[in-house]
Amino acid sequence: MNVYLDYAATSPLRAEVLERMLPCLKENFGNPDSLHAYGRRAAFLVTEARDRIAEVLGVRPNEIYFTSGGTEADNWAVCGLSQDGGVLASPVEHAAVLTPLSRLPRCAVCRAGEDGVISPAALAEALSGREISLVAVMAVNNETGVIQPVPELAAAAHEQGALFFSDCVQARCCDLKALTAVCDAASLSAHKLGGPKGVGLLWVRKGVRLSPLIAGGEQERALRGGTLNVAGIVGMAEALSLARSEREAFISHTRVLRDAFEAHILSALNGEARIDGVEAERAPNLSHITFARGGEWLLSALDLRGIACSGGAACSAHAARPSHVMLAMGRTEEEAKRGVRFSFGQETTAEEMRFAAETVAELLRERR
Repeated sequence: MNVYLDYAATSPLRAEVLERMLPCLKENFGNPDSLHAYGRRAAFLVTEARDRIAEVLGVRPNEIYFTSGGTEADNWAVCGLSQDGGVLASPVEHAAVLTPLSRLPRCAVCRAGEDGVISPAALAEALSGREISLVAVMAVNNETGVIQPVPELAAAAHEQGALFFSDCVQARCCDLKALTAVCDAASLSAHKLGGPKGVGLLWVRKGVRLSPLIAGGEQERALRGGTLNVAGIVGMAEALSLARSEREAFISHTRVLRDAFEAHILSALNGEARIDGVEAERAPNLSHITFARGGEWLLSALDLRGIACSGGAACSAHAARPSHVMLAMGRTEEEAKRGVRFSFGQETTAEEMRFAAETVAELLRERR
C-alpha cells in the first residue's frame, strides 16, 4: 500500500481546481497586461480571482499581491514591511522568514515555550527596550502544527507601535477572516490547499507601506513586476474557496485520523515516542513525533514501505541538521534529529492511517 502523509509539504491538485485552470492554459492564454481582447479576458479572470480571494479573507482586493508562493511572500513581508526598522520574529518561524531576517541590520528573536507557543508576555519582554517596526509570528507551525495566539500577539505588537505579520501558509484549519482582522499582513500558498504550485499571495492592510520587490514592470501596483500567473491565480482562488467551505469537515476528518494515529503509536511503543507540542492547541492535520530510536533511517525505511512523510519542513529535507523548531522548544540537538512529521489530508483514509501507524511501530520495534 502507498500512503501519502506529507500534506504539509504539498497537497495533490484538486480536480475542481484543475478544471478552473485549464481554460487559462488553452483559450484564455492572453497576457493580462495586453490591451487587446485576449489580454482583457485574462485580466478579467485575474480580477475575478482577486475578488474571490478578498471575500474569503475579508479584505479589500487591492490589498492582495500575488507572488510565486509562500516563500516569496514571507521574504517580501520581512524586507518590504520593515522600512529599515527593527524586525522581531519567533524562533519557530519557517526559514523563509528567519533567513531574510538574519540578513537585516536590526533583527531579534523572542523565546518560545517548551510547547512551542509564543506567549504575549514573552513577546512583550522581547519588544521592551527595542525599536521594532515589524513583528513576525506564524499562525500555525509547519512542523508541530502548534497554533499561536495571534490576536494576543498582534495586540502586544501594536501596543509597542509595531506592525504584525503572520505566515498563514499552514493555517487551513483557522478562520482566515479572524486572522486578517487583527494582523497587518499575512502570507498564503496555493499548493497547501489543493491548489497549484508556484503561486501564493501577500496581503497587506491598506495604509501600510510596502517596499517594491521586483522592478521592471507595473504589475501588482508597480510593486512586483512580471507577467502574472493567470492559471495559478485562478486555481488559488478556487482552492481557497473550497478550503473555506470545507473547513469544518477538514478539521473533523483529520483530527480523528491524527488522534487515532498518535494513540496507536504511543500504545505500541510504550514510552519510546513523544508527541511534540501536544500540550498546546494544534492544527488537526499535523503530528510531529520524536522517537527514542528515530532518525533518517526511519524516513528511508518508511519510504521503502510506501509511506511518505518528512523529518520537518520539506524545504530543509535534504539538510541533515537538527530541527530549529525543536531546538527552540528546548530539545537537545540529538533529540531534534529524531522527529518525524506526519500530516493528513481530506483524501487520507482510516485504512491508510492504520497501515502507517502499524508500520512505524513495527519498524521501531525491530530496531530495539
